[in-house]
Amino acid sequence: MTQTSEASVLLSDDPPLDLRLSDEELDDARDRIVSFIQSVVDDAGADGAVLGLSGGIDSTLTAHLAVEALGVDGLHGITMPAEVNDPEIMSDAERVAESLGIEYDVVEIQPIAETFFEQYPDAAEDRMAKGNVFVRTRAVLNYFVANAENRIVLGTGNRAEAATGYFTKYGDQAVDCNPIGNLYKMQVRQLAKHVGVPHDLVMQKPTAGMWTGQTDEEEMGLDYDTLDAILAVHVDGGLSRAATARELDVPVEAVDRVVELYETSKHKRSMPPAPE
Repeated sequence: MTQTSEASVLLSDDPPLDLRLSDEELDDARDRIVSFIQSVVDDAGADGAVLGLSGGIDSTLTAHLAVEALGVDGLHGITMPAEVNDPEIMSDAERVAESLGIEYDVVEIQPIAETFFEQYPDAAEDRMAKGNVFVRTRAVLNYFVANAENRIVLGTGNRAEAATGYFTKYGDQAVDCNPIGNLYKMQVRQLAKHVGVPHDLVMQKPTAGMWTGQTDEEEMGLDYDTLDAILAVHVDGGLSRAATARELDVPVEAVDRVVELYETSKHKRSMPPAPE
């Protein structure tokens, strides 16, 4: 593995804000997440957990921590490739499972998704609607296996994705818990490195795998370092819009974009409403 400094691994050349944790904080986060996974499984009376493996950093870190919490027999991985997925990234998912020594299955979901597209071909012309079918199909399969094996489903969502709604409703957030849900993306990378995830996986370009060539940052219009910083200072921290732009030396338009993502995704962070 190529050796690089932690700063170069985790940060761009000039990040707006350094959100890295100290070694002590990383150890504490690791312990808390491992204990959390154990508690969720025990409270559910389950025999373990199911995790969808994508080859990305979020699922890879979650897999490592789940094995610490539950042992190799306690985690069942499922990698679910489709034609829209990069074969190299999906092979990374298998590599993660094999390196951890966990049971895993490869389920081709393209034929399943095609049945939806055939039944409603007009909707299949919509790229976002079509992409969400892949994500929700994976959720159904995760729960299918979890129900059959008396397991819970682990999510892989992080703090930045939750705050901006960067997930598919009843798709990748159709889960029983999100072990890394309190970590900003920068901290996800840092903790992954801390627990021994290989460098190339730590630096994997994030993608939801909804269509060919799709990346998180291109779709959001922001890089994760900037997104993390604005969330921490403005959305979570309460600093004003103008002060946030000055403090982070980012365009006001970037702050507005994050606020827009946060405001328009509130419905994703709450239970379906009902009349009073």
